[in-house]
Amino acid sequence: MLNVVALMGRLVYDPELKTTQNGTNVCSFRIAVDRSFTRQGEERKADFIDVTAWRQTAEFVSKYFQKGSMIAIEGSLQTRQYQDKNGKNRTATEVLASQVSFCSGKAAEKPSVHDFDQQTESHVREANTAHSAPQKSQSIPEYSQGSADDFSVIDDSEDLPF
Repeated sequence: MLNVVALMGRLVYDPELKTTQNGTNVCSFRIAVDRSFTRQGEERKADFIDVTAWRQTAEFVSKYFQKGSMIAIEGSLQTRQYQDKNGKNRTATEVLASQVSFCSGKAAEKPSVHDFDQQTESHVREANTAHSAPQKSQSIPEYSQGSADDFSVIDDSEDLPF
C-alpha cells in the first residue's frame, strides 16, 4: 500500500507551535494549493488543505514560515474521527508532514526588477563602478543591447535537419 502526498502552496495564516501534555511539539496550519486546471474565462481555484507537523518539523515551520510563505510539503494523508460541539461525529482529513522545504529563497523577499532593460542597466552600472577607470592605451569595445527586431522568423514547415 502507498500513502504519499506532495504539495506546494502558500500558508493561509501564521503557524502556531503548541506542545502536548507529554512535551511533544505540534504545529497545525493550512495551505492554499492552486488547482492545475482552469476553465477559460474563470479564475484559478485553490484547495485549502490542513497540515500537521510534529517535533522538529513543527519547530522548523513555526520558526521560518509565516502567512503567505510558499512551502513544499511531503507526507501522508491521514483521517481521524472526533465529535463537534453539538455532539455530531465528524471526520477530519489532513496531511501529516514528514518533510517541509522552502520554495523561495531570501532573494524573493527583496524587491525584484521585472524589466529586463532596468536589470541590464543595473548590472552594467555595478560592473563600471567595480572596476577602475581604464588606462588611455586600453581600448574597451562598447556593446549595445539587442532588440526584438534583431531576430528573424524561422520557417518550421520543412523537416528538421536532424
